[in-house]
Amino acid sequence: MNNLKMFCLSLEPNHYKFIKNLNYIPVGLGEKVFNESWYTDKRGLSISKKNKYYGEYTYHYWLWKNYLHKIEDGWIGFCQYRKFWSLQQYEQKNITFNNLNDLVLRNIPKHLEENETIIGKPVFVNEWKMMKFIKKGYKIIIKKPNTLINKKKRNLNFHFDLMHGENNLNKAIDLLDSTNQNDFKKFVNTEVSFNPHNMFICKSKDMLRSYYEDLFPWLEKCEDLFGFDNLVGFGKIRIYGFLAERFMSYWFQKNTKFATIPIIFHDIRNDLKS
Repeated sequence: MNNLKMFCLSLEPNHYKFIKNLNYIPVGLGEKVFNESWYTDKRGLSISKKNKYYGEYTYHYWLWKNYLHKIEDGWIGFCQYRKFWSLQQYEQKNITFNNLNDLVLRNIPKHLEENETIIGKPVFVNEWKMMKFIKKGYKIIIKKPNTLINKKKRNLNFHFDLMHGENNLNKAIDLLDSTNQNDFKKFVNTEVSFNPHNMFICKSKDMLRSYYEDLFPWLEKCEDLFGFDNLVGFGKIRIYGFLAERFMSYWFQKNTKFATIPIIFHDIRNDLKS
């Protein structure tokens, strides 16, 4: 018996059959037209016009405001057309369109049932090669030369400065509510890894609702700080999604009993041409 409701987010209408065959729920995002068979972020209370900046979180907002109360309690998860959950790690070269169906997560197994949430295996930002750090943020490296010697100094805050604008994460954290501000600041200044891709699986819709209630008011405040018109380059255009990604790791680690499992990669757009 299937004990997992998995929403699979896609930008392509022709992915519908594949997603349904996985026994997942197809969610259409972006500018293309999706028929009534798809869930989308465009009906009801919506911030779909912000998808360019928020990424998958325009759907999370829609779910929070329009549909979460209708879902029966139980495991609720999210994956994407090129990133999928699996119980084992597989090298990307060994994952194909033909075997993907056999590799992805279908049910939550018994050994994970005691957890409240499931998040992806962590990505360690301090493991980059030296030249990549220098290439991404030479001016920041000059200000903090000890980051080249001490890997512990290459924390999440330092990494965010390199990728998404110097001091932007600190400015955003200053807008958080008092419940999370100090703890999140400590998290990004001490941790060197995060759970990636804004993917998570929640056992309780009440837990999911609590996450949304902390996240979205904060991101709305961040809009007053960063806006939309002057964001240049993917790292800054999608800054709201990247802020949410770091906050997601912190929030679920702090507030839930969690487990981590692999996220595997195969872009089905390469197989299902529009």
